Amino acid sequence: MQTQQYPKPRTSRKSKAKSGPFVVFENVSKVYKTPKGPFTVLQNVNLTVNQGEFICVIGHSGCGKSTLLNMVSGFSQPTGGRVQLEGVDITKPGPDRMVVFQNYALLPWLTAFENVYLAVESVYPNKSEAEKRDIVWKHLAMVGLSEAAEKKPPQISGGMKQRVSIARALSIKPKVLILDEPFGALDAITKEELQEELLKIWNDSRSTVLMITHDIDEALFLADKLIMMTNGPAATIGEVMEIPFPRPRDRALIMEDPEYYKLRNYALDFLYNRFAHDDE
Repeated sequence: MQTQQYPKPRTSRKSKAKSGPFVVFENVSKVYKTPKGPFTVLQNVNLTVNQGEFICVIGHSGCGKSTLLNMVSGFSQPTGGRVQLEGVDITKPGPDRMVVFQNYALLPWLTAFENVYLAVESVYPNKSEAEKRDIVWKHLAMVGLSEAAEKKPPQISGGMKQRVSIARALSIKPKVLILDEPFGALDAITKEELQEELLKIWNDSRSTVLMITHDIDEALFLADKLIMMTNGPAATIGEVMEIPFPRPRDRALIMEDPEYYKLRNYALDFLYNRFAHDDE
């Protein structure tokens, strides 16, 4: 396959610190034992994420994106190297890091209010009942679900379920919000609506966000930086693309900007030419 050359946008292999390192991957590797021997998923991953940044991670299936972010959530530990939050090694899950999954992970027998309340109760057991309920109502209102508070997951749409998941995650004020393709199963209109809503919420909360996506347009609209992974096995970070569009962002204005198409074409070239899957 002949590689088409596009003008190279601003990219870097090391993030420029704005407020000092917050989440740090240092020489990280992940190796699984299999009947056929060791299988290396990730190797030599180095990355610094600054506090309040919105980071998107993109790459082909099998490149270790979920494994990478599972190390931040504490669901998985590196085989080599270390992952740190504010200078402390991450060794287990904790309420300072919350995950929003593609499949919502809601308890179907509880209402939207009860699903969020469960998180608040577990993290703030010493708060009064009135304080806990106030936190729940505030975050349901934040995602536009006050009127659906008493409905259970089977009674609401996929977009509303994902709003409940986001409200639940934000209700305990995590330092890091981890999003694993949260809009991947939604229709295009709902997806765009939730992207806009997520940006508004993030502008208010300024949590540090790490998000997996397969959608280049989504990443260019949402993120400060796009982490582009090489193919697995033994995947690593190929490049870090800095996204220059000022905030708050207007989707229509961004898509009229010639720089948008330079960035988009560069990312497409990275994924589908330089690191295309070998289908043979």
